[in-house]
Amino acid sequence: MNIGVISVRDAAYPPNLRLRRAAASQGHRVTLIHPYRMWPGFKNQRPVLVGAAAPAPDVILPRQGATLGDTCLSLIRHFSLMGVPVINPMDAIRKAKDKFLSLQALQDKGLPVPDTILVNDPDGLSGAALSVGGFPVVVKTVSSRQGAGVVLVETPLQMQALSRDLNRRTGLLIQRFIPPEGRKDLRIVVVGKKTAGAAAFVPNPGDFRANYHLTGKSQAAEPDPSLLETALRAAEALDLEIAGVDLMLDAAQRPFVIEVNYSPGFEGIESATGKDIAGEIVRYAWHRFREKGCPRMPPVGP
Repeated sequence: MNIGVISVRDAAYPPNLRLRRAAASQGHRVTLIHPYRMWPGFKNQRPVLVGAAAPAPDVILPRQGATLGDTCLSLIRHFSLMGVPVINPMDAIRKAKDKFLSLQALQDKGLPVPDTILVNDPDGLSGAALSVGGFPVVVKTVSSRQGAGVVLVETPLQMQALSRDLNRRTGLLIQRFIPPEGRKDLRIVVVGKKTAGAAAFVPNPGDFRANYHLTGKSQAAEPDPSLLETALRAAEALDLEIAGVDLMLDAAQRPFVIEVNYSPGFEGIESATGKDIAGEIVRYAWHRFREKGCPRMPPVGP
């Protein structure tokens, strides 16, 4: 089986490297597909791909993350039209890459989410902060990765300065601040309706963000069954087959689903637990390919 991984990163990027090695250990291969080097289209009433030639993929694994643009979504959809299994599907990715659409889907299924207001005009920022409990508040862009685009705003003056950067087309999320003291931050990876591993993260001193890409530190975690079930329900709410579910427990141990990532980083969980998350992803890709029984797609070309 040839797994086509859609990524702007090269083969040395840690998740890509792990997936390549895991695939090789199972007798498969990974081919990286750069979304800005391959272009979807139609020719003679059939979907085609034009651009950098590559071995024909048997299954597609989108791994571009929050930087994914609309043209890349179209590429993902095109593989589906060509009969290639895609993990995860385009509509699920579209929801997952927008933090507020994700929260809407989660809340609709009765999952606990933090108090959040989507604001698309500077005049609404201060009122939104009061609505979620007052300062300090967490302000997020609707699409970001690895802890970027997330800031703590502690005063109305800071909020006023931030308002100059507000994009009305995308807006900003104003979210209730959950202090790090007594808090627990977890990531649970879901692969094919099963939890594949979990880790806990702790912010750096003076920071409130517990993100592995910021701290480089993770701890093995064995979440309660109720939290594992919450992670499974969160992935299902967004129709994701593979997901990284970020949970936050406040000082009273009340859980909140903070974010659901369609292309989760798993380096922190693997380093903390020794679990083979990359191998689980490859095994699931093999399962999906065999389940579909799809013929190999025609090769792409110039």
